[in-house]
Amino acid sequence: MESAEIARRFLRFFEERGHKVVPSASLIAEDPTLLLVPAGMVPFKPYFLGQRKPPAARLASVQKCVRTPDIEEVGKTTRHATFFQMLGNFSFGDYFKEQAIPFAWELLTRSESDGGFGFPEEKLWVTVYLDDDEAIDIWHNKVGVPMERIQRRGLEDNYWHMGVPGPGGPCSEIYYDRGPEYGKDGGPVADEDRYLEVWNNVFMQYQLSAVRSKVDFDVAGELPAKNIDTGMGLERMATILQGVDNLYEIDTTYKILDSAAELTKTRYGRDPRADVSLRVIADHVRTGTMLVADGVMPSNEGRGYVLRRILRRSIRNLRLLGSGDERYMHELTEVTINAMGDTYPELKVDAPQIHAVIDAEEASFLGTLRTGTAIFDVAVEETKRKSGTTLSGEQAFQLHDTYGFPIDLTLEMASEQGLKVDEEGFRRLMKEQRQRAKADAAAKKTGNADISVFGQLLENAGKVEFLGYDETSAESSVVGIIVDGASVPVAGAGSTVEVVLGRTPFYAEGGGQLADQGVLRTSGAEVDVLDVQSPIKGLVVHRGKVRAGELRVGDEVQAEVDVERRKAISRSHSATHLVHRGFKNALGESAAQAGSENSPGRFRFDFTAAGAVSPSVLRDVEDEVNAVLINDLKVNAFYTSQAEARAMGALAMFGEKYGDEVRVVEIGDYSRELCGGTHVHSSGQLGLVKVLGEQSVGAGVRRVEALVGIDAFRFLARESLLVAQVTEQLKVRREELPERIEGIVTRLRTAEKDLEKLRSAQVLQIAGELASQAHDLHGVSVVTHRAPDGTGPDDLRKLALDVRGRFPGDRPAVVVLAGVPSDRPVVVAAVNEAGRERGLKAGRLVGVAAKALGGGGGGKDDVAQGGGTRPEAIDEALRMVAETIAGQLA
Repeated sequence: MESAEIARRFLRFFEERGHKVVPSASLIAEDPTLLLVPAGMVPFKPYFLGQRKPPAARLASVQKCVRTPDIEEVGKTTRHATFFQMLGNFSFGDYFKEQAIPFAWELLTRSESDGGFGFPEEKLWVTVYLDDDEAIDIWHNKVGVPMERIQRRGLEDNYWHMGVPGPGGPCSEIYYDRGPEYGKDGGPVADEDRYLEVWNNVFMQYQLSAVRSKVDFDVAGELPAKNIDTGMGLERMATILQGVDNLYEIDTTYKILDSAAELTKTRYGRDPRADVSLRVIADHVRTGTMLVADGVMPSNEGRGYVLRRILRRSIRNLRLLGSGDERYMHELTEVTINAMGDTYPELKVDAPQIHAVIDAEEASFLGTLRTGTAIFDVAVEETKRKSGTTLSGEQAFQLHDTYGFPIDLTLEMASEQGLKVDEEGFRRLMKEQRQRAKADAAAKKTGNADISVFGQLLENAGKVEFLGYDETSAESSVVGIIVDGASVPVAGAGSTVEVVLGRTPFYAEGGGQLADQGVLRTSGAEVDVLDVQSPIKGLVVHRGKVRAGELRVGDEVQAEVDVERRKAISRSHSATHLVHRGFKNALGESAAQAGSENSPGRFRFDFTAAGAVSPSVLRDVEDEVNAVLINDLKVNAFYTSQAEARAMGALAMFGEKYGDEVRVVEIGDYSRELCGGTHVHSSGQLGLVKVLGEQSVGAGVRRVEALVGIDAFRFLARESLLVAQVTEQLKVRREELPERIEGIVTRLRTAEKDLEKLRSAQVLQIAGELASQAHDLHGVSVVTHRAPDGTGPDDLRKLALDVRGRFPGDRPAVVVLAGVPSDRPVVVAAVNEAGRERGLKAGRLVGVAAKALGGGGGGKDDVAQGGGTRPEAIDEALRMVAETIAGQLA
């Protein structure tokens, strides 16, 4: 039974039993305590906590999930994976154990011809929490499972929570006995390789507060209702129903694995080491594809770091299989899209954008591997010179953080050199970095408040009504005040506050649009609003400072948005839509929006692209957009179903997930896009759009920045004045400026080349003198010299080679020169063949000097170059080189 059919049967079964089928939520978690969705119930957490009302009392879904704590184990075993899919049925205060347990048993044991999965009853075992006699009674007396196949287990195995404060409860799991060939008898407590968990019924009834570990947590109390959260791993079900040994051999995963084997000319099952790499590739390419499809972009922090790490592990393992510099990720991504497309049709729709991001990351990392290897060699040389046996955690972290070198690659290459790596130190630094990134992201949304404070406000006050599409000033009331992370009834002058109103005209930051600013006025207080956020869906929080008086919960308030700022931001937002359409027209559908920021008078727009965008394309897009402004097209916004919006050709932000009802903003017939932001009434109100340029902001993502309205006009006015000043100084007409400037630049370059030749000649004049002053160290002629400041790296290299060439071929010679071309020191070493026969290597000597200079470097045995940041240490560096040579020859 194919994976897609397993999912269809599950959803159909529960739909027939009154469950509303909902699509998978994005892998990007709404919960600020999580980077990615690690479990099927995560999108429903607000329903379990009573913070939001679910769309129905019974839901069913197939949820995409990613877990990375055991990423190093992926591939080494056949049990670990980063991406998986959870089939789940959920009840929010509706049914509980007495129905959830029979539902699970019926679907698993019903024959395939009747829409079930056809599991023989005698092959199923059940576990329950230690003291859950109620569940045991249902399993034994209602379902009919013999007591000898029901086992009690403790917190470690049969109590479920998210690992963070939130809902939790005891659970009851169903296991499938794969037979004695897979392990020993005795049920799940004896062997979980033989007895494979297929279904987990979680009886979600408690609110957990402090969660210190899987088995150490505090129970704050009961949830508002008793709920059901079930999870059935799609990949595990496919393993059983497809009659294979593990999740790497099921239909979706094996297609990727087999393709990787074919591309690298290997075969699965022949070489254990190659099998590990093939499993890593199969899992990680699938995970990476799904993350990119949900809008995650490679970066060095947060979920972007997770994606980058996963993609780079894939590429690294392809190289271990002998791919060299060949680029195979495009083909493997295509296989993944086809394998998963039946369940997630959006993969095929967004294929061009997915390919653009992954292809670019592959190209970038292949370059990183070359650079990082050179830096790694210097670190190894330094460690060995000090008679060390371990690369420091700081060195490993620098390789990762600065050069993108994955830790598993550092570990492997260090092992090949007979060295270890301080993994504990590396992981400590990585943990600190992740905690900083996570705290920064959470602070933006939640400030100093715990998420539960916002949840309580939402529960008490209900969803905040947004009036800002039609109004910039409105009467409302204060329903909540937060100071220093806690809810308070009153806040006095000078207090930094977070204010929740019952209704508001203020736009909360989102969709790339910056938050509104303005003022809140009551009969006794004034509050300057400096930021507006939506920490949880349905809640709008106004952040600012009480300027005067006392603000109280229950106060009637006049909320007034800074109108001029709102208008400027709205112009930028509308301009972003036009530029989005313009780039799609110029570059094709693969140019999809990957982010934006709409500020007063200016905006930046990120989009997927394989490479740099030429100036001519930028000019064409700018011209096209300004033509739309001249035509003064009407801007219209309306609500419709997502399916209807797609049918109309409405653009959506790449990776963004939308509800069943969406808001569409259209600008005449030119642009139609899903958007929740504020906009102008007609395109002519933008006045002018000026594109400033473009740049790379990550693998496969480009960024353009532009000015709008009066800001664009002022920019062009300044440019016009600058051109006028240049034409006056050069005494030419404007149209003659390019030719005149080109002539001046050409003459300047010629003069610089002549000066360079003169400088080089002067430098080389001292070559004979340096050779004659060589020191003899154990039969080796050694020249160390500091060149005059301003001597360029090329001149240093020429001089070193010239000096080296002045020694007889049978005379071992080493030349090490250092200088400061501008503000940073450079060192060059050259060793002749006779010197290399004595064991002297230029690369090692440069590494010694560069370390003293506060930098790094390397090269071949005959000639090498490096640099640093400490020009004052040149004399010390040359001395250390001489000592190293003497010590090696002694």
